[in-house]
Amino acid sequence: MRSFEYASPTTKEQAVALLDKTWGQTEMLAGGSDLLALMKDEILTPKRVINIKEIKELEGISFTPSAGLRVGALVTLDQLAENALIKQHYPALHMAAEEAASPQIRNVGTLGGNLCQRPRCWYFRSGFGLFAKDEGGELVPAGDNRYHAILGNDGPAYYVHPSSIAPVLIALAAKVKIYGSKGPRQVSAGEFFVVPKSEDERENVLQPNEIVTEITLPPPGGVKAANYEVRHREVFDWPLATAAVALTMNGKTVKSARVVLGHVAPIPWPSPEAEQAIIGKMITEEVAAEAANAALSKAKALSRNGYKIQLARVAVKRAILQAAG
Repeated sequence: MRSFEYASPTTKEQAVALLDKTWGQTEMLAGGSDLLALMKDEILTPKRVINIKEIKELEGISFTPSAGLRVGALVTLDQLAENALIKQHYPALHMAAEEAASPQIRNVGTLGGNLCQRPRCWYFRSGFGLFAKDEGGELVPAGDNRYHAILGNDGPAYYVHPSSIAPVLIALAAKVKIYGSKGPRQVSAGEFFVVPKSEDERENVLQPNEIVTEITLPPPGGVKAANYEVRHREVFDWPLATAAVALTMNGKTVKSARVVLGHVAPIPWPSPEAEQAIIGKMITEEVAAEAANAALSKAKALSRNGYKIQLARVAVKRAILQAAG
């Protein structure tokens, strides 16, 4: 690991003042489960590391029936999974947090860090860049792409977004609050994630001198939601496909729906096709299966990841059935 400056501010204003205006010169340290690995492998070589764990206003979980849920960016995944209010009012978020990573990582990994983590693509982690290229061109399409994207994979990005929490937040209409040199701003969780256009950009809308401060969710309001993961094994493993579903019911029929897939595209992938397939209908096995087929109707397999299409269908179908009870 290369040498670096270390700073430990106690306010968000101090932290932002220490950040550089371009990516790569400075990095923020929260749980460290992603950053330290990237630095050890020299994928990131910041000149300054800014510890934000001493910023108290980035901590805490609060809920009121009228305002909804507020989660500080420094809240760990374990705190998220163990919070009684989240278990009661946002069970899909509880489920996603409880299943994320391993107990050791959940104890240190933060919600803000989970949303901002870098891709787990082994080409990226081996130093071939975000778009996985060498002198011969793109490496992923004809390479080992078993775990790469099946949606939004026309290039140059083939990695899958690594957050298992993000699809649930998008389905539940969460907002991400950001603080930077120009003050605070807020974006929807769905707008927070983007596909970078160059190697010098990141996978979200943060500017180099901005930080995530908190995530807010609206009051549950009778929304029925679920999260379903498909993975190789129950112990710590990256999911192969996930689906988050949020339903608003009108009696026994679906009034409105959000369906968001994870680990299948460079960003958490909303599926308006699946949503339209269930709106105005009663949820049955057949309707859920139709929605799952619609969700993957535009999927395109690479040379070795075609199996993920069926796994994603299963995740969507089962998430819809669980949400509907």
